[in-house]
Amino acid sequence: MTDKFLISVVGPTAIGKTKMAIALAQYFNTEIISADSRQFYKEMQIGTAVPSIEELNAVPHHFIQFKSIFKPYSVGDFEQDALSRLERLFAEKNTALLAGGSGLYVSAITKGLDKFPKVAPEVRKELNQRLEVEGIESLQKQLGRLDPIHYGKVDLENPHRLVRALEICLGTGKPYSSFLKGKSQKRFFSSITVGLEADRKVIYDRIDKRVDSMMEEGLLEEARSLHRYKRENALQTVGYKELFNYFEGIWELDFAISEIKKNTRRFAKRQLTWFRKDESILWFPYDCDVHQVVESIKDKMKSDNG
Repeated sequence: MTDKFLISVVGPTAIGKTKMAIALAQYFNTEIISADSRQFYKEMQIGTAVPSIEELNAVPHHFIQFKSIFKPYSVGDFEQDALSRLERLFAEKNTALLAGGSGLYVSAITKGLDKFPKVAPEVRKELNQRLEVEGIESLQKQLGRLDPIHYGKVDLENPHRLVRALEICLGTGKPYSSFLKGKSQKRFFSSITVGLEADRKVIYDRIDKRVDSMMEEGLLEEARSLHRYKRENALQTVGYKELFNYFEGIWELDFAISEIKKNTRRFAKRQLTWFRKDESILWFPYDCDVHQVVESIKDKMKSDNG
């Protein structure tokens, strides 16, 4: 039993997590830990939907644009840094907010990461060379053969995740999924997770509007300034990869924008699939009144301490 609570706000992209997290943080007089791995990088702002200046000023935020794309930063690094920050926050407050759509990063804080055996660095080096020469499809097919379970779950368009899974498969001779135990580690706080949801059409409409807004705000220019660094892991993400294809004459601009929307919808679907597996999440309509959410959280706090 603990009187320290971490409230997580999760859900698909463009659903309104930032707005809800700020409202809850203001109610509970606390601060927000961002668990959106795309928003960690200072060079990427428009394409990652970083909170506005007004939103950042409304409540203290942590882990927003605090790293460079040139500095490797893993989910394990984030777990350590965020837990350290939470220890300091909980020394002064009884409640903290965690917000983001990166399910793995949210889980790293609330439940802990699975432990993997060490693999010789040459394995990853060889996989990255193959990625460079043969392309991503070669790695996708190999993962499908070696670990069909993880193949059905992983973001197949994310080369970093593919290389990570394959290096474990090849380095240990066992499927990556066999190391996913799913056992929660004991934390120094209790977790309450709030999920925001909407009909698929509403989510897709919000995504389309967000992409159009990003283009109006200057996403094309932001992506152009980062094109020369396209091989950095941080830039293997929706919104940038498609525009890089436009710069290289592979696609027309209109088609690149339509691909951003399509791939973002796919990303939202994967996010929902991830979060739906957690039966402890308290789900609410994306446009519900914040007081409804507050009351449910307070009831959960009472029952957890009951």
